[in-house]
Amino acid sequence: MNIFRLCGDLSHLVAIIILLLKIWKTRSCAGISGKSQALFALVFCTRYLDLFFSFISVYNTVMKIIYITCAIGTCYLIFMKFKPTYDSNHDTFRVEFLLGPCVILSLIFNHSFTATEILWTFSIYLEAGAILPQLFMMSKTGEAETITSHYLFMLGAYRGLYILNWVYRYHYEGFFDPIAILAGIVQTVLYIDFFYLYITKVLKGKSLVLPC
Repeated sequence: MNIFRLCGDLSHLVAIIILLLKIWKTRSCAGISGKSQALFALVFCTRYLDLFFSFISVYNTVMKIIYITCAIGTCYLIFMKFKPTYDSNHDTFRVEFLLGPCVILSLIFNHSFTATEILWTFSIYLEAGAILPQLFMMSKTGEAETITSHYLFMLGAYRGLYILNWVYRYHYEGFFDPIAILAGIVQTVLYIDFFYLYITKVLKGKSLVLPC
């Protein structure tokens, strides 16, 4: 494991912790897209099926369990425990327009036509766009809480660091996975506008208000 992969994993973990603490401390999931969180839960559940038949390392196993547990736990907080605070009126992104293409792409472009490989590929494609409901929700409300902005920044940083991880692995290990790399680049691009607003607004102590 290289430093970029480790920092990427830690950024992802910090993002999840920020989100869970935000919901738990405020006893509210206002401003959080339940659809995005449900998609992330689907991503982890379809990607980490190898937990049942493959062992890579203790670190790898622990991180996979953490991701799945936290994703499902977040959905529980949004759709059950704090459901009255969930803003479904603004969380209106049509996820079927995301799920359909991901299913089709995973059936056509994959490393091997097996159930586990297709599900893994599906999760890679789906993760690239899983944040879209959250960004769409923010565009409808016109703003985002500071803590939600921190969560999104760390999530974007995770993907950016993974791109550096792939560059490192290609240079030193000859590793190249076009599916994961292309999906990761697409996902990172989705955060570019948000990164700009985060740096120019949030880091200067201003509220993040999206332009009309």
